[in-house]
Amino acid sequence: MKPFDFQRADGLEHAAQLCADQDSKPIAGGTNLIDLMKLQVETPETLVDIHRLPLGRIDETDEGGLRIGALATNTATAVHERVRSDYPLLARAILAGASQQLRNKATTGGNLCQRTRCYYFMNIDQPCNKREPGSGCGALEGIARLHAVLGTSDQCIATYPGDMAVAMTALGATVEIADAKGKSRSVPVRDFHCLPGDTPWRDNVLEEGEIITAVILPPPVAGKQLYRKVRERSSYAFAMVSVAAVVALEDGRFSRADLAFGALAHKPWHDPRLSALLLGKEPSAKLFDEAAEVLLDSAESHGENAYKIPLARRTLAAVLAEATGMEL
Repeated sequence: MKPFDFQRADGLEHAAQLCADQDSKPIAGGTNLIDLMKLQVETPETLVDIHRLPLGRIDETDEGGLRIGALATNTATAVHERVRSDYPLLARAILAGASQQLRNKATTGGNLCQRTRCYYFMNIDQPCNKREPGSGCGALEGIARLHAVLGTSDQCIATYPGDMAVAMTALGATVEIADAKGKSRSVPVRDFHCLPGDTPWRDNVLEEGEIITAVILPPPVAGKQLYRKVRERSSYAFAMVSVAAVVALEDGRFSRADLAFGALAHKPWHDPRLSALLLGKEPSAKLFDEAAEVLLDSAESHGENAYKIPLARRTLAAVLAEATGMEL
């Protein structure tokens, strides 16, 4: 780890001002950033301590939803009474990730901003356009077992590794962001993360000096909420494929079908065409297969990760069958 300066922010605007320098990074739980600093993947000159800012509350909104502060820990969110009763999908997704010790430290904002666990990104001796623009993507012709099959580019095929954001994507959550001038803006979680394109080093839409202040969950909706994470072992493992679903039936037909997918792309994957296809139709194996065709119509494998395409198809069908009470 390289030497760095340490500054403690005494307020939100002060924190944003300190983070406006491209060589500064905010730190709260540090569960991802410290790992990357140890590997010299991240080498900030200054760490800005924000963990004392008043951003850890979880409160009800006037509309009946929930406002989760950026510094609320993953554990606090997962065990919150309203989350467990009205947003069980989110609780299950959080509990499917990492270990209890990490969840005790990891924060909502930090979780959203975590970086990929690509083997080439994490190893400074390997080529990686995300870490060193123009150096190439070692995964394209290398180890790609956990890498993306959707939304990739010839610059990067890394995946976003988290679970929480996948659930928030299906729930239609919104990210609150503040800057150094005291201004704020809101961005749907579905638009918060970026696809690699020609700028794979950009993970999300945050500008320098912007800090996440909260995530807003909309009022709860009727229906069934499910999170299924397929992984190589039952705990402390990243997903090979994950599916978050909010599904409701009315008169035997889909009246709601909000779906999001993890481990398939550089961001939590949401395809509005799936909802459009499913709404108003009766559940059936044929319909589930049609949904998978839509989801995967642009999928592209890279050697070792070819299994993800049929696995995503089967996992989607299994989640929709469970949500609708069907037997496949």
